[in-house]
Amino acid sequence: MSDSHALFIGGEWVPGEHPAQANINPSDLGDTIGLYDQASAGQVVRAIEAAKVGQKAWAETGLEARYNALMAIGDELISRKDELGELLSREEGKPLAEGKGEVYRSGQFFHYYAAEVLRQIDDRVASVRPGVEIETRREPLGVVGVISPWNFPMATAVWKIAPALAFGNAVVFKPANLVPASAWALAEIISRQELPAGTFNLVTGNGREAGEALITSPHVQAITFTGSLDVGRRVAAATAANLVKCQLEMGSKNALIVLDDADLDLAVDAAFAGAYSGSGQKCTASSRLIVTDAVHDEFVERLKAKLAAAKVGPALADGTVIGPIASESQLAANLRWVDVALGEGATLAFGGEDVDVGVDGHYMQPVLFTDTTNDMAINQDEVFGPVACVIRVPDYETALTTLNDTNYGLTAGLITRSLSRASDFKARAETGCVMVNLATAGTDYHVPFGGRKDSSFGPREQGRYAREFYTVVKTCYIKA
Repeated sequence: MSDSHALFIGGEWVPGEHPAQANINPSDLGDTIGLYDQASAGQVVRAIEAAKVGQKAWAETGLEARYNALMAIGDELISRKDELGELLSREEGKPLAEGKGEVYRSGQFFHYYAAEVLRQIDDRVASVRPGVEIETRREPLGVVGVISPWNFPMATAVWKIAPALAFGNAVVFKPANLVPASAWALAEIISRQELPAGTFNLVTGNGREAGEALITSPHVQAITFTGSLDVGRRVAAATAANLVKCQLEMGSKNALIVLDDADLDLAVDAAFAGAYSGSGQKCTASSRLIVTDAVHDEFVERLKAKLAAAKVGPALADGTVIGPIASESQLAANLRWVDVALGEGATLAFGGEDVDVGVDGHYMQPVLFTDTTNDMAINQDEVFGPVACVIRVPDYETALTTLNDTNYGLTAGLITRSLSRASDFKARAETGCVMVNLATAGTDYHVPFGGRKDSSFGPREQGRYAREFYTVVKTCYIKA
């Protein structure tokens, strides 16, 4: 077991003021990855104060120096993808290939936003008054609080941290307490760059104290959060009280529609990737599978066969397709949802049995329900596990109405050979992301990401759209 891993505040590694917490491998509960220090509320306050100082120096740092720093971080993440991907999979539970891919993607985010450093070009605007010149400038907000989730312990953090730094802000980063190892590894890489002290700070700790101190501070200019709807509402209320800008990515209840004309091989692959990859622990997971009558029975049988062939096992084991659930509490919640669905009258088409993988961990079989209706709780509330429900419908119009009948609106998918249906779907799906003949899980890093309804609040993440959140516009009038 590793020695305790410290906090990073004001350019220095400092011990936490609360006892360190053990990071346990969900694939093997006998494997402790390390001990990670826990920040007190006072230490979060000190990190914010350090960030205020560091931000001013960072904003005045030349563009090439900022570009070089972000490029170097991206280079190291990519070069160490095997090592850090194994660490990520070990602590979160996703299969090793997915862990490596997440680290590689994180490096790409830093490369993308390094380039954005050099693309910050202001606009000149003609005035309605003679002799007056106008320009609009984008300037840093100041201190940005970053709160990231456990399901993508590096990528989600990075797609917030990289643009915050690229646009001249300082960062106070509080990762999910379940997965501190990836966050600490990222912080260690950033700590070796030539950033002014305080530009980047890591405060590992629980949400009740460390997170609360961050979201209630009047001395941060923005909070970007990814997590549950309930906590997101708490963040919105806390930041509103201090008029702090906030960006929230929260829950989802995504659906994949499979029409009569669908390529069923493609449909089954998309359903499996969307609903079960990462053990279904994705905000983009397609937990509702809306299938038309003509292909319903064959689709279900093919998906059951694919689930039966998918190996459940430790994240680092060869051949593992579905890894463990990330925590004991999440596993218990998933199993409760299985009972809820059965109580609502759903038919258990696959899963529901114990899984013995030869090691003590948080394992469950992937679950598929049929004979479900959209008004069931299992189809309205986010489950966040390898659980999907088939909803049988007669036609496309009913399928689309069913898809939109939810309080969430993050992603939506359609499998069809019809160009007209695809075009109509893009226009009428009430979601922030639409996929046609693709799984709902899987997005590119250079385009905006976000949802509608209860899924998202505030400006979009990723791509050039990120500048809407991480900068403030200043309009300058000059008369010579």
